[in-house]
Amino acid sequence: MSGFQGPDEEFEAGGARASGGTPRYSRRLSDKILLAFRHACDQGDYEIAEQLLRILESMLTRRTVPPDSNRRKSIESLVAAHERLWHLRHPDEAVA
Repeated sequence: MSGFQGPDEEFEAGGARASGGTPRYSRRLSDKILLAFRHACDQGDYEIAEQLLRILESMLTRRTVPPDSNRRKSIESLVAAHERLWHLRHPDEAVA
């Protein structure tokens, strides 16, 4: 089991709704995209992984109001994801 849940499974697992009837989510959208990126890498689908990184980068580089207090951590995760994808695509150039 990969630990990845689809939208219906996540809702059922959380089973909670915020006041007003909107679903409450346990993860930020950017975290879910990063998880999907990792899954794509694990499956060897580097083109999809790259597209997911572009989406994540777009989300993190736009201005948000109010500012995201986790922005630095998110940017560091994005850099690490880019590094992972580069190493997966260039296995012969790994640092000794």
